Parts: sequence; C-alpha cells; structure tokens
Amino acid sequence: MPVAQHVMRHAAERPSRPAVCGPQGELTYAQLAERIHGAARHLLGHGIGQGSLVSIGLADPVELLAAVLAADLAGATPLVGDPAWGRERWSSVAAAGFLVDAPLPGAAGPAVRHEPEPGDRAWACFSSGSTGRPRAVVRTRASWTESFPHLGELAGIGPDDVVLIPGPLVSSLYAFAAVHTLATGATALLPGRRPSLTLPALLARATVVHLVPHRLPDVLEHPGSLRVAVVGGAALDPGIRAAAARAGIRVVSYYGATELSFVAADADGGGLRPFPGVEIEVRPKGGLGEVWARSPWLADGYLGDAAGPLRRDADGWATVGDVAEPYRVGEVLRVRGRGDGAIQTGGATVVPEDVEEVLRKVPGVGDIVVIGSPHPSLGAVVTAVIEAECATPPPRALLEATARGGLDEAQRPRRWYAVPSLPRTQTGKPARAQVAARLAGGDPDIRRLI
Repeated sequence: MPVAQHVMRHAAERPSRPAVCGPQGELTYAQLAERIHGAARHLLGHGIGQGSLVSIGLADPVELLAAVLAADLAGATPLVGDPAWGRERWSSVAAAGFLVDAPLPGAAGPAVRHEPEPGDRAWACFSSGSTGRPRAVVRTRASWTESFPHLGELAGIGPDDVVLIPGPLVSSLYAFAAVHTLATGATALLPGRRPSLTLPALLARATVVHLVPHRLPDVLEHPGSLRVAVVGGAALDPGIRAAAARAGIRVVSYYGATELSFVAADADGGGLRPFPGVEIEVRPKGGLGEVWARSPWLADGYLGDAAGPLRRDADGWATVGDVAEPYRVGEVLRVRGRGDGAIQTGGATVVPEDVEEVLRKVPGVGDIVVIGSPHPSLGAVVTAVIEAECATPPPRALLEATARGGLDEAQRPRRWYAVPSLPRTQTGKPARAQVAARLAGGDPDIRRLI
C-alpha cells in the first residue's frame, strides 16, 4: 500500500484529525487527501503515471509532501531535491522527467485509483553525504513502508502523537520521518527553514521528535510535551542520552545509511542491535571491520547507475564502507565511522569520529570536524577544524592537553584550525568533504590556531 493510500484511509476514518502543520498553516487528513487527489489528477493529465519520474524541488514542506504523495498516488516515482536548484541543475543530476518547482494545482475529477506493487520504485532522494554531482538513491515501496510498523513499535509512535520534524525533507532521515508519521495517522509538524526560531512553541505541542544528535541538546532546553526522541545520522553521546532521560524523554537512536535504510537501533541505551529484519556482518578490514547488512530495507541502487559507495555481493549483502569493531551475532554493534573518511597516517588508521568524540567535550567547542591533511612522508596528518560556541575558540593548549589525555599518539591532531561555522549536509551533520576542500583551497575563514 503506498503512503498516499494510508492518507486516504485516515481521511475516511478520522477526517478532522490534523495531518500536517507547516509554515502556511494546517491541513486535516480530509483536506490533505483532497489536495493529493487534485494534484494526482493534474499529473495524470500531463501524462505522468506508472514508471514516470517526478522531480520535486519545493521549499514549503507541506507542498512538497503533497506533491510527493500525488506522484505516489499516480504511480510515479517522486525524486526529492534541493529547492534552490534550477532546471539546468536538475537536468545535470538526473534524467529529471517532470519537474515540480511550484505547488501543484488541483484538477477536478473522480478519485484516483492506483494498484501498487511492493516492488514499484516509489521513492528517490539524494544521499546526504554526496559531494560533487549528487547521487540519487532509489528504493522500492516495500523497502520503506514495510519497515514502518517496526519503527512504530520501537519508538511507541501511534496515531495520537504529534511528531516534530525540524529538518528539510530533501534529507532521507527527515523525509522518512514525515511519511512514517502520515502512514501512522499522527500529526506532522513541519516548520521548514529556521525551526529554532519557534522551537519552544513547537515542543510545547510535540510528543515525538526526529532529529540528528547535535540538535538534541537544543530540544532538552525546552522539552515541552516530548516523551520520545528518535535520533539518527551520527553517534549519540551517552551523556546527552542521560540528560534526555532526566528530562523524561526516551531516546531511540539508530544507525543506518540512505542506501541501507535502518541497520541497527538502540531503544534503551544498551547499545546498537540489529533493526528488525536485518542481518549484520562485520567483515575484517585491517584492525577494524567493514559493516555489511542484509535486509528487506536496502535501496535498489542509484538512478542512472551513478557511481557511489554502495556495494553488494552475490548473497544479497550490501555495504557503504562504514567501519566497526569486530562483531558477533547477539553482541552490540560498535560503529566507528565512515570507512571512506578514515585517515591513513604513518601506517596507522585513524577513524575521525573517534577523535571528534573526545575533543567535542572540550569547553567552548561547539562542533568539530577531523580530516586528513596531505603530508610528504606520513601520507596524511590528523587535522582538527573547530567550530567555537562563541567567537573565541578554546586555547590550543587546552585542546592538545585533552588530546593527550584521551587519544593515542597517532590519533592526536597535528594541525588545529578554527572556523566561524562548519558547512553542513541537509541532515545537519558537518560536511567533512566540504571542510577538507575549503581548507585545501586556502579559505580565509579557516584560521590556524597557534
């Protein structure tokens, strides 16, 4: 069943239940269903149906969701991208098909009927870790929708919840949160850009929030009515989980990737364990290992057979190159970072996330990115780029003392820099590749700490 038909069922059963609340106001399930039907008829009237690709670049999250669900109802594949892209940019990143860059009008007519298949290509989005030409990841309907009940059970999300989704729907993390909310029959709060300006008011209404780890401390300042935080996208500091527990908020964190969907989840603070339906292997690779997963939730691949980190074997296992400690079935999975970001320095392999975890605790460090800078004899040296909480970064002496106390010699940064703000991906994670490129290009905003 496509998500659009979930919405139609909720509209019939609870027509006055609020479905979405965005920057321009609120729509009930009945109103959203009417909007979806009208937009689907518009698409069908332009010859857009089964097998078509609909590229969607809309800034308003409610309009974006309506267009996505209209494409779904018409049998097409929605591809969600950056609303700032023009038509030329869309053409360069995908065989764009029909482009929606303005809210879809409604067309009059009978209800749209579409009989979906689980294997239909029902969603496409761009990988948040993309650099250069973005890669569009495409997946079947079943690879998303059949995982919905499992997330609902893990997080305890039901039709009476109000779910805050404070990030752009171009991110698969937030897009999944939105469609899961609607499939459940709950209310989606979609503040769009700059949600921090209204965060206290949003949290006064929300019972559940989906977000990335660095946003959770902001939420804990105004917990409001929250009872559950679903956190993905990066490792979660145990101290932040403990602070959430003290505020009465249960945290469900998970590990995955755009290409793999859910891989493992931690619903009680006991560590990451396989998400329902997922098998995990950590295959030896140096001192650590490479995470492989086999599950019904894997993406099909990349549109246009674009190159990317997703690799498969003949037995249905897939990886994006993430690294972890050795793992056996029944144990906790300890992910150490992205394999493509590992730093080779003087014969040692350094995982940037390990270094960042230690240095992020230094007072005055707002966030940090660790990268490898080229070195003629060592291959690379560990380099730290600090985003300060205020205008002045912590003293280099304090940073180095913390590194000596918590890191092995090979892990300790040799070069230290400060930047007013780190570039970020659509999910809000620091964009490691952009930091490296800016540093290599001599960006004047990145200054050396002496």
